[in-house]
Amino acid sequence: MGGKQLGFSDYEQTTAKKQTKREKFLSEMEAVVPWDALIALIEPIYPKTGKKGGRPPYPLATMLRIHLLQQWYSLSDPATEEALIEVPTMRRFAGIDLISDRIPDETTILTFRHLLEKHGLGEQIFETVNAHLSAMGMSMRQGTIVDATLIAAPSSTKNKEGKRDAEMHQTKKGNQWYFGMKVHLGVDKDSGLIHSVVTTAANVHDLTPAAELLHGDEEVVYADAGYQGIAKRRETAGKTTAFRVAMRPGKRRVLPATPEGRLQDLIETAKAHIRAKGEHPFRVIKQQFGFQKTRLRGMAKNRCKVNVLAALTNLFLARRRLLVVA
Repeated sequence: MGGKQLGFSDYEQTTAKKQTKREKFLSEMEAVVPWDALIALIEPIYPKTGKKGGRPPYPLATMLRIHLLQQWYSLSDPATEEALIEVPTMRRFAGIDLISDRIPDETTILTFRHLLEKHGLGEQIFETVNAHLSAMGMSMRQGTIVDATLIAAPSSTKNKEGKRDAEMHQTKKGNQWYFGMKVHLGVDKDSGLIHSVVTTAANVHDLTPAAELLHGDEEVVYADAGYQGIAKRRETAGKTTAFRVAMRPGKRRVLPATPEGRLQDLIETAKAHIRAKGEHPFRVIKQQFGFQKTRLRGMAKNRCKVNVLAALTNLFLARRRLLVVA
């Protein structure tokens, strides 16, 4: 009997008529990720031979696909290995044949992530994806929305070192204390795509890295009330950029019921509508891709992860436009 025999899970897949949510998502990502450009970026530093004459390394394309699956589904290294064993859709996306191929174990998955971190490839993946989007006619140059969000870090000391992550810090928001990091984004006001990413400890004020989130060509910048005073800072002084920063909530609440007061309130509402576009990438990173708590220790590892997530968020937000072009 020629050819490979179908395993039970493969048989299930061939008889299933309805495309699952996961299959639909992965088939869209298959079409919109610039695979060739990302492989060309990583290839120069990817090992060509196994250690000490051992097994040859897994194909780079497979490891890259596994790494992206890990980000999309917020999986730890062991959970990624398990998912590849248990979920045929994910295995197929990674290009693994269960009958003849070995499945990378959690150590192999960890080693690939360390390779990206060591060579600062998170930022380069983000830049490569944005260059691809730009080539597809999605420029991000007109106006910028700046915003930040908190990502919690485990505050437990029940770990190998017996202490919390030294690079994470705590901050107070409202009446609540948070321990972790901040993700700061510069988002294009028209396309809603991320053009700049900065990560800091949670106690760094939103204003501190604000200038790094601007690409320099924008005519207008939108920001919430936490960015009051941005126009007066040394890094932004003298620019012709218009800064449209939200009024402090307390001040807005006491606006007079006069034509001027009502007009001021309408202006604040209009600014809020534009700023809402800056919330979409955070929603994708935290809700869609599940990055609400750091699993990795230290800022360098998390910076790499956040940049990869920002690249994947842009592809997700632009997927409908990209699928039309593809």
